[in-house]
Parts: sequence; C-alpha cells; structure tokens
Amino acid sequence: MTLATSGLHHVTAIAGDPQRNVDFYLKALGLRLVKTTVNFDDPGTYHLYYGDGSGRPGSLLTFFPWRGAPSGRRGTGQATTTSFSVPEASIGWWQRHLADLGVDVGKARSRDDEDVLTFSDPDGLAIALVAHPQGDPRAPWDSAFVPAEHAVRGLHSVTLSVVREDATLGLLTEMGLHHASDDGNRIRYAAGDGGPGAFVDVLVTPDAPEGLVAAGTVHHVAWRAPDGATQRAWREELVGQGVHVTGIRDRQYFTSIYFREPSGTLLEIATDAPGFAVDEPLLELGRALKLPPWLEPSREQIEAALPKLNLPGLDEEPPVAARQATDE
Repeated sequence: MTLATSGLHHVTAIAGDPQRNVDFYLKALGLRLVKTTVNFDDPGTYHLYYGDGSGRPGSLLTFFPWRGAPSGRRGTGQATTTSFSVPEASIGWWQRHLADLGVDVGKARSRDDEDVLTFSDPDGLAIALVAHPQGDPRAPWDSAFVPAEHAVRGLHSVTLSVVREDATLGLLTEMGLHHASDDGNRIRYAAGDGGPGAFVDVLVTPDAPEGLVAAGTVHHVAWRAPDGATQRAWREELVGQGVHVTGIRDRQYFTSIYFREPSGTLLEIATDAPGFAVDEPLLELGRALKLPPWLEPSREQIEAALPKLNLPGLDEEPPVAARQATDE
C-alpha cells in the first residue's frame, strides 16, 4: 500500500456484566469512562469506551457488555492480549494495587528490555501492563483510584496469535508497519517510529486451539487513519488487493471500515476525528448515555432495556491534574 497507519486507535472486546466491567476499569485500572453509548448495530447493549482524559486515539479500550454472555476462548485467529503502557518505575505499585483488589497477579517478567505484568479482567480478558525504558510522553488520566505518577498512559501493543505468521506479517507490512524485534516465537512489528501505542506482537502458536470470540475475548483491533480521505483511499487499496472490506460506517466519534487479516483477526481502520467531545463537554465525558441522531427517537425504549450503571468517581469533581490533562 502507499498508505501507512501511525499506530493503534482502539481495541474492542466483549464482556459480561456491564457494572462489573465499569468497576474494574475505573477502579482497578484507573481509566476514564470517556463515552457511555450503545452498540450501534445492536442498541440493546452498551458500548463503553475507556481511555485517557479526552479519549485520544491510541488510549482506548472499548467493550460490548452482554449480561449472561458465554465465555470465549483465547486462541489462534484472535488478538489475545491487550497491553497498556505505564511508567518504568510503576510495576511494583501496580502489583500491590491489583493484589489489594483481589486480582490474581504474579511477578513481572522482562521481555525486550520491558517489564511486563499480566493478569485477567473479571471476564478473563488478558491484560498486560508494560513499563519500558524509552518512556511515554502521553498525559495520564489522574483518576480518583490511580495517582497520575503511576497511571496508564495509553495502549502499548496488542498480541495477535497465529498458526503461521507469513500472511499476517505480509498484511502488516502492506499497512506500513515494519519489523522491530524477535523474541522466540514472538515477532514485533511497529508503525511509524514505533514506541508505545504503535506495536503489534505476532505470537506464533501452531498447537494452540482456534479462538472463539465471546465474553473475555477481543472482538477487533482498530488502527489509525488521520481523516476520512485517507480512510477512503485505504479502502480502495484493500479492495484492489482482493480483501473483503466493509463500507464506511459512521460511529459518531470516528468512521470505520472492517476487514480480516489472513489469520482471522478482525481489523478496523478508524479515523482520528471528530473525537468524543462532539456531543458533550470534555469534563462531562461518560456521565450520560449518548445516542447518535438516528437512535434518538428510540431513546426511551433503549434506556428501558439497558441495566442501570453506577459510575464510581464520576459524580465527583475531577482532580486538578485531570482537568489539565483534558485541556492539553
């Protein structure tokens, strides 16, 4: 391709109980709930977006939570781990913090000059916190639950599990990513200049079972496009190569196209704009249910079908540092 992504936009996963999901990602990980909306393709369930102070591309983990959803299975043809970037000296703090909350977390391990702490969320989604010597200049969300000096800076990387790597690596190369490093059966590719938020690790596991997408697994991985014109050009190139690509879909806060990489993982190209402040002020992000214009006529029915959410910390005035982060 003649186009190249600058890095990850967001990761979307499937969860079970939405209240349990909110409690974990606000209290345990200290992320900001930047948008409370619904799945536009199935408005009977929430779509919850977590990220930094303003929900910048590259900071976002989102969920479709269905009460009673069956558990999925991590395996090949999936994104199997979502990793976040944290400060280099914070891994010990995170071990204690998570353990105090009853999260089953072990010792950090070193990989590619990084310290990696892995654990699972309440639905079994694999999460990693990665501390790295190069640092991360992105501003944190100074939540009521995690102090800014230890807070998540944004996405670090995703791991794609594959039986064979050749075709997947070929597509990543076509998307403008390049080889960054090898660690056994783990092959790292990077977008742009690399760094946190621009990595994908391809894990070659030929004996692993095939993944099953349901609760506790990743639904898709989104990569960044700066604007709609670039996204349209990207779609034309993919279609020209014989890739089955959806039409452009309006997600209110960005537009999207979807396609599968050769091993089966669903990928998305999402635009950076317009962002999450198009329908509510930055300081009020996530506090109210927001619907796109075409669903507003059904608001009463939609709200009646959704379970009520208690949003811990969101009724309090954000800390000064957090208000500054949203203004940057």
